[in-house]
Parts: sequence; C-alpha cells; structure tokens
Amino acid sequence: MNTVSEMYRDREFYIDHDQIPLHAKLNFPGGELKAEKCPLLILLHGYTGHMEEPHILAISQAVTQLGWAVLRIELYGHGKSGGTFYEHTVLKWMSEMMTVIDYARKLDFVSSLYLAGHSQGGFVTAMAGAMKEDVLKAILLLSPALMIPEDSRKGHVLGTTFDPDHIPDTVHMDGDRLLSGNYMRAARTVQVEPAMTSFRKPVLIVHGDEDESVPVQCAIDAAKVYRQAQLALIPGDTHCYDRHLDQVTEVITEYLEKIEKG
Repeated sequence: MNTVSEMYRDREFYIDHDQIPLHAKLNFPGGELKAEKCPLLILLHGYTGHMEEPHILAISQAVTQLGWAVLRIELYGHGKSGGTFYEHTVLKWMSEMMTVIDYARKLDFVSSLYLAGHSQGGFVTAMAGAMKEDVLKAILLLSPALMIPEDSRKGHVLGTTFDPDHIPDTVHMDGDRLLSGNYMRAARTVQVEPAMTSFRKPVLIVHGDEDESVPVQCAIDAAKVYRQAQLALIPGDTHCYDRHLDQVTEVITEYLEKIEKG
C-alpha cells in the first residue's frame, strides 16, 4: 500500500476547463507530503504574468516552508495555459477559478483551502472568493487591481485609453500587445463592491505604497469594505514587490499561520 508521501509529490500537470488546459504546479514542503493532511494555498499570477515570476515563486516557497502545499495556476492566455492573451477576459478567468477551486477541494490531503492572487489575479480572487466562500477559509489580495471594471466603464484601463461608448474591436496595450475589445466589454459588467461586501471570512490585502501599476487606494478602500480585512502596506515597494519581497512573504506567512490556528 502506498504511503501518503509516495502518493503526493511535487508535480506539473494541466486542469481541464471546457477543453482549455490550465497549466498547474503542485508543490509540497521538501517536495512531498509528509503528513496525513495539510492546508493548501491556490496562488494566481496577474495580467501578463505567469507562475514563475520572482514574487510568485517567493510566496510559494515561503508557504511550503510552513508545511503547507501550494497550487500555482496559469489562467487563459498566460504562461503555458491554453487560449491567447488577445482573447482573455476577466470573466474567463473567474469561470476558470471556480474550476480550479473545485479541483483543489477534491484533493484528499487538503485540510483547509486558501486562495491568493496578484494584481488582476487579486481582482479575480476577490470575485472567486465571493462565489466560493463556503469552501475557502480566507483569501489574500496581493496588489489587487480592483479598479479594472470601473476603469473599463470610464475608458481607461491598464494604461490604455479608449472611447467607452465605442469600444474598438482591438485595443493596443503596453508595448506591442494587442487585446480584444471584449476584455473591456466584459470587465465593465462586473460589480466588485457587492462581491467584497458579501464575503464574510478573513481577507489579507498586501500592497506596496509606491505601486506604479495599481493605485494603493484600491487596497485602502477595499479594506474598509470587507468585514474581516487586514491591510498590510509595504513602505517604498512596487507592484511586484521588487524592493521588499522579504517583508511581503513575512506578512503572508504570519497571517496564514494566525488564521489556520484560529
């Protein structure tokens, strides 16, 4: 009979979502599970990001050192997952996250389930948290781009401006990136505040106060809306925590330990 550690080791695989393969990596402390059960953190990248970015890797490594498992995911049009960047929308990501959460909750080693996301992934985490509150113990919003829906309604999103009354078929984003106008059309239908208001469980919000991509006010305002929010502003840090990543991982691990112990 296989032992627990023989059954659960680090692995790379794909999760199917309506025939779209979502690239995933499951990591354990020291490469394998040594206990009967452990908490699992699902960790999501942001817009244009992927699971191997330095801040994603650092958070994953810090959490596995707690004795937890981490499931890193790449969503539609990003990393090695299916779909194209051009065609991705926040609604697609939200739907995919429900599939990922359903997959994770069926893993028999999981004692409790947490969800964390960076930037656009933080926004999607807020929405998925509201949809899957019953199976999540807490959510972590990391530099959350919660302004995307409202900015899409106003005609300026992620550094690009457009006519919100006549959204073009193709929008030129940063550099040479092209994005379907459907991204903005989908995003402007989303209402973030009701989702935040409905989430009654613990929330950690981490944001650098010199974030060059997402206004720090997004985090400050969100902390006032959530019922159980802890806000951690990292002085002098950027969107991807380029200056004080050690402080970020310390805040996250201390929070997770506190919530897990109750």
